[in-house]
Amino acid sequence: MTSWRDAAYLIIGLLIGVVLHEYMHGRIADWRGDHTARNAGRLTLNPIPHIDPFGTILLPLGLLVLTGGAMVFGYAKPVPVNPYFLKKRHDMVLVALGGPVTNFAIAAIFTGIGAILNAVGVHAIEVFRLLFAIVEINIVLGVFNLLPIPPLDGSHVLEYFLSDSARDTYERLAPFGFIIILVIVWGTNGAFFRLLNPLFRWVAAAMGH
Repeated sequence: MTSWRDAAYLIIGLLIGVVLHEYMHGRIADWRGDHTARNAGRLTLNPIPHIDPFGTILLPLGLLVLTGGAMVFGYAKPVPVNPYFLKKRHDMVLVALGGPVTNFAIAAIFTGIGAILNAVGVHAIEVFRLLFAIVEINIVLGVFNLLPIPPLDGSHVLEYFLSDSARDTYERLAPFGFIIILVIVWGTNGAFFRLLNPLFRWVAAAMGH
């Protein structure tokens, strides 16, 4: 069973990850001509406008309670994007990838911080547990959001490469997307997350633990 202190560290990492994830969606869309997020007040690093009552609060806390602190997952309020305002059709792919790439960048940065601290002789275990939790949850967020399941970011990437008829068929899955996501997160008893364990072990080794 994961300690509640580790669970708190995961919550911190989750908050950092989902806020920056959504911020980058809006920032890239703004750069490519769609100012919807800016007009909605979402181009901010203040976490308050990004918080979704269910996805950012109830879902993570519910998973923590139901799994005894072993699992945490969540999401922020999606940044509004209007693809019709974007300059090019492929810009939606850039917007979609901006979130997961940001999560991977966060994971890389905090892994680097941990490695540097270890190299200079800083071995405070709680610091490394916090850094590892931030890296862990951001890797999960990045990988999970690349799954081609509506409304995850991977679905917008896949749609770009589909023909019009295939896209119409694929979009019929959208109403069932949330159910599929729940099955992956909850119904598989965390199997999806365990597939990432080799990568997590590499991160721990890179940090000297």
